[in-house]
Amino acid sequence: MRIVVIGHGMVGSRFAQDAVTRIPDAHLTVLGREPHAPYNRVLLSSVVAGKAAADGIALDAPAHDRIDVRQGVAAVEIDRERRIVTASDGTLHRYDRLVLATGSAARIPQIQHVADPDGLVRGVAVLKDLADAQGILAALPKARRAVVLGAGVLGLEVATGLAARGLAVTLVHHADRLMERQLGSAASQIAEGSLARLGISVVTTTSVTRVIERRGRVSAVELGTGAEVLTDLLVMCAGTIPETALARRAGLPCERGVLVGEDLASPADGAVFAIGDCAQPPEGGTGLVAQGWDQAARLVEAWAGDGAGTAAGEAPAPTTTVVRVKATGLEVVTMGLSGKFDHGERELRAVRISDPAIGRFVEVVVSHGLLVGATVVGDKATATDLQALYTRMLPVPTDPAHLIVRPIPGAGPARRSVAEMDDDDTVCQCNGVTKGRICDAIAAGCATPQDVSRATRASTGCGDCKPQVKELLEAHATSEDRTPALAGAGEAR
Repeated sequence: MRIVVIGHGMVGSRFAQDAVTRIPDAHLTVLGREPHAPYNRVLLSSVVAGKAAADGIALDAPAHDRIDVRQGVAAVEIDRERRIVTASDGTLHRYDRLVLATGSAARIPQIQHVADPDGLVRGVAVLKDLADAQGILAALPKARRAVVLGAGVLGLEVATGLAARGLAVTLVHHADRLMERQLGSAASQIAEGSLARLGISVVTTTSVTRVIERRGRVSAVELGTGAEVLTDLLVMCAGTIPETALARRAGLPCERGVLVGEDLASPADGAVFAIGDCAQPPEGGTGLVAQGWDQAARLVEAWAGDGAGTAAGEAPAPTTTVVRVKATGLEVVTMGLSGKFDHGERELRAVRISDPAIGRFVEVVVSHGLLVGATVVGDKATATDLQALYTRMLPVPTDPAHLIVRPIPGAGPARRSVAEMDDDDTVCQCNGVTKGRICDAIAAGCATPQDVSRATRASTGCGDCKPQVKELLEAHATSEDRTPALAGAGEAR
């Protein structure tokens, strides 16, 4: 089976590794536009913030004799009739099945003078790939002020990261509140207060309308209100657009993304499939890497033909949506129903705590004895507890207030360390890796977090579970150290 994969990012590389493992007769050619090995795009904002090194976010993608990876080589044309992909280096690649994993591109708002014939004006950037992150890092030594456009998840991460590096940051957002898709007004106000304590100025209900240059680089921006803000750096975090240009040229049906059915195949060509950000499946795209990884796994399972997993043509299993902001000095986590929704519906019960003085906001939404939504700002421990209840669909207390008011006797589940978790509890939410699977990998010889990641893929997503993986490794090492002593004591008796 000749498979050509267009795109060598987090989803395309995951599909290629799984396919060559599960499908014995599969021979893959992977065309990757970027001249890099695959890396964790989720952590690009951490690179900008200085919490991760640019060379430390690479994904494990070992070489295989049935995978031909072409780094720095883009696909330029798809001939569906002859089933041939033409690459930017002039090579031709025949396929039996074609997988589009082209991802998405950063959206560039309509801003006067934001670009010249050579591209974006110097000092103006987006953050979509490693080259973007490296460009921002190169501009930091001479920058004292920064404007971040867009207060979604990425915008908050970039703004707090730049503020942590000592820049005076102004965050500009078109809506009337931060993260308007996930946060209601009260939660947004709490988050805004936390940003103010970090030295970040927030301007809402407007946008950047013009870039003002001086000596060929940005020196200020003009807002929709007419105000000018001095800046040495403008980072645009205004969303993404699925990469569909190649698919459109090939005559494949596209709307926002490449249209695919439940089997992830194009309705116009059963030999062409799309996964990840570029795809538009029946259930819609979330923009989260977990959905792309799930699609890659489903496709491999269907093609492996052993009856395991989700078969072709079956609808995907329902997934939970958890959004976590990896921001320096700001904790925001939302899941399920969050933001503005109708609390008046009889089956929904909502309870909230709002404490602007310490920057804490917690809201839980319960229906029929289950947690169906939550919003947490400034309380990481509570967010961890609620996420476990939400993702595992565990029963909650009769009174939802017990989920967030801990001092009440008999309140919600006590917080546990990872050592106290059950084996079927999920440690890595991004990849669905349980504690038991991690412990099995450690028992089989994994001695470092990197070993565990290679064996289980834990911590290859957002990275929030790295402390738990380290804790399990340390616990195993401690138990190993004690074993000889206990054995010796037994023999002495």
